[in-house]
Amino acid sequence: MKTILAIAAAILFAMPAWADSSGIKVDQVWARATPGAVKTGAIYLTVTNTGTTPDTLEGVASTPVAEHAGLHEMKMENGVSEMRPVKSLTIEPGKSVVLEPNGYHLMLTGLKGPLKEGQTVPLTLTFDHAGKQQVTASVAKVGAMHAGEMSGGGASQGTSHDMSSMPGMSH
Repeated sequence: MKTILAIAAAILFAMPAWADSSGIKVDQVWARATPGAVKTGAIYLTVTNTGTTPDTLEGVASTPVAEHAGLHEMKMENGVSEMRPVKSLTIEPGKSVVLEPNGYHLMLTGLKGPLKEGQTVPLTLTFDHAGKQQVTASVAKVGAMHAGEMSGGGASQGTSHDMSSMPGMSH
């Protein structure tokens, strides 16, 4: 059963979560499970602009699982980890912006309950040109560093799944 779930998760993460004629594609949308009564979490994703004009991801998103979802950046400054809100991120044509642990991410504050491994989280992103876009984050294990990391036999750090030979899975 765990193998089937791992394969299903790998297929899900290989497919774009959203793409349209605006040229914006959002994929690899995931969150870490949160332990206990923690009231903050984070969502990570990749935004690719396949269009011909820049677009901007606004700094405020929304989700029913938290009171607030905002764009943040985590970085090291003089040996100290700092996190700060970010107003927006511009995605240039032909480029991608990756929101990942220890970098840009969507910070969830005021969680209404814990994020549980295997759960999905709806999220609304707002772009200047593409407008409001609905995506769904899959929740990986506590402490995950990559999409699809699950407890007990799921994809793990350093594991890659080349599914490009499967129908519909080419990059």
